[in-house]
Amino acid sequence: MTIAKAAAGSGSPRPSLGLAMRRGLLGRCPNCGRTRLLAGYLKQVEACSACGETYGHLRPDDAAPWLTILMVGHILVPLALLVEAERTWPDWISKTLWPLLALALALVILPRARGLFLSLIWSTRGPGSERD
Repeated sequence: MTIAKAAAGSGSPRPSLGLAMRRGLLGRCPNCGRTRLLAGYLKQVEACSACGETYGHLRPDDAAPWLTILMVGHILVPLALLVEAERTWPDWISKTLWPLLALALALVILPRARGLFLSLIWSTRGPGSERD
């Protein structure tokens, strides 16, 4: 199938919601899975260079940071409580270790969460933004 045919929407069906979300988590185009969904760390591409599907109008807004905060908290708080109950080390280690782990985990999760929500909005045919 040619790129023009795929871009026109004739021929290939849209992938399932689960497949589109997995592709979004990996930072790939939810439609074809061949190209990157994000142009930079968090900036989404206007359109897929392989299949021509447009993503510039989709707006996940605060969903990705919300999911990131939720996941970082649910991962680090139990871990910190478990480790701090077992270890007795100086306070400066705890005051350095946990914020650095939270920052690193947030930096890893945030672009994946954005890709997930972009693919979710695209797959469910959400309105995206107020374009004509």
